[in-house]
Amino acid sequence: MNEQQLARYSRHTNLAEIGLEGQQKLVDSRALIVGVGGLGSPVAMYLAAAGVGNLVLADFDIVELSNLQRQIAHSSDRIGELKTHSARATCNALNPEVKIETIDAVLDEDRLLEAVQSADVVLEGSDNFPTRFAVNEACVKYGVPLVSGAAIRFDGQVSVFAGHKPEVPCYRCLYSGDSEAAETCAQTGVLSPIVGIIGTVQAAEAIKVLAGFGKTLEGRLLLLDGLSMEWREIGLRKSPKCPVCSTASN
Repeated sequence: MNEQQLARYSRHTNLAEIGLEGQQKLVDSRALIVGVGGLGSPVAMYLAAAGVGNLVLADFDIVELSNLQRQIAHSSDRIGELKTHSARATCNALNPEVKIETIDAVLDEDRLLEAVQSADVVLEGSDNFPTRFAVNEACVKYGVPLVSGAAIRFDGQVSVFAGHKPEVPCYRCLYSGDSEAAETCAQTGVLSPIVGIIGTVQAAEAIKVLAGFGKTLEGRLLLLDGLSMEWREIGLRKSPKCPVCSTASN
């Protein structure tokens, strides 16, 4: 790292668990962020600030006024812009050294597989099961860790589904149904800081995965009850009948 990077990331390199070697791993890493809304905003901003060297932002939506209550990567003067371009501008302002690519269209199968295959970690923050299932399947196919988050009303959840570790459950081990309909914030509402809390945890987990320190949420689902501000944890087991990872490991 150069002198400017040493100064920028000094609070990381001062941590024995990260140090120069861990920070260099972050600088050399590539993260795919699926969705740059309420969850993806803090994810993208913290990964950029932390020095993850290559970010790929995937979202086809535009910034709307109703987004601004919680999607902190965007601002009033960017209403009507693509969310990927708005988030790129915010992240570049935080850290101009980070290289940011955008995917401004729906992630069809070919585009998704290509994006996941080239990533070191994938962070998923969409609001629908088809996208979550497709991203999970691609991560299992290419052995890429998946950091998944969700938030609605006053509640949130986050976990790491390790496509790179056959013994760890994938997202479909948790949600096996093919036709479940996910509630959306537009339908039921969400307390704005809840998405920030969950997205920040996602970013922290991704940094741990990339730099190789600490204990991640692999095999554990962390649940937040924002009304009582209580956390609880559920252990996850690999499903022998999972249509994705049980097939991939056989």
